[in-house]
Amino acid sequence: MELRHLRCFMAVAEELHFARAAEKLHIEQSPLSRAIKELESELGLLLFERTTRSTRLTRAGRVFLEHVPRVFVALNQARDGAKAAAAGYHGHLRIALSDSISQARLSSLLALCRAEEPDVDIRLFEVPFAQQVRGLSGDLYDAGFAQSAGSDDDLVAVAAWSDPIVVAVPSRHPLLARKCLPLEEVLHYPLVLINPDASEGCNQQLAKMLRKVDRDPIVAEHVASHELMIALVAAGFGLGFTTEAHVSACSHPDIVTRPLAGRSPMLTTYLLRRATEPTEQLQHFIERVQPTKRG
Repeated sequence: MELRHLRCFMAVAEELHFARAAEKLHIEQSPLSRAIKELESELGLLLFERTTRSTRLTRAGRVFLEHVPRVFVALNQARDGAKAAAAGYHGHLRIALSDSISQARLSSLLALCRAEEPDVDIRLFEVPFAQQVRGLSGDLYDAGFAQSAGSDDDLVAVAAWSDPIVVAVPSRHPLLARKCLPLEEVLHYPLVLINPDASEGCNQQLAKMLRKVDRDPIVAEHVASHELMIALVAAGFGLGFTTEAHVSACSHPDIVTRPLAGRSPMLTTYLLRRATEPTEQLQHFIERVQPTKRG
């Protein structure tokens, strides 16, 4: 089995169309088909169900697809590690990022790491939460940040920092007459919410907050990022739940934030790692997370 076989498999699995996959790889369709047949022959199973009208992954193909991307991640990490060593770094950390992690918090942490331990190369990987969990368990990442603590017994999750949840409101909205907004009143208006698939942990924490009110939210849109949520709120599509850090990063002139009335619910970001003894570099990184709580 060669890397070209895996690249061909990934292209067909992503496109589910041999002609488009061949175009994506900049090769003819016949060598692509031959590579897939060679791979299936070596594995002794079918990865795709092919008809004149469609191409679908078999059950075995779907399972294979869960594992193949890790090969390329590991290969890229080996390459980056070698380059880092050649550039004079004496250690490296692989940090996975999921959900919508605060840019200001992350920038402060990375700046502290560079100042205190400049010979450690830190590589960041933006991945879905489920991929982060698999990568941490499979030693593809040393640690990760997410807004879900997860439930994997092989992982340790500790709260890294928490930010008060605020309401993003268009600049000419009637709710701005109030300094603090009762959640019950906010739910009278349409909401722009983060898509659960794009930010699982954030969505879970917001859902927990919304369950405290006996009223179903009116969802105008589900979006993949805080940036798009802010843009739609500014355009009048609805209200949004966010943090001051996210609003400051977007810096939209037509957005005003208001705190929720009563005790402000918090959006918590967790540091996740394997439940094993951390390396010296990782231990130093974990210790540096602590000052960010006070930021």
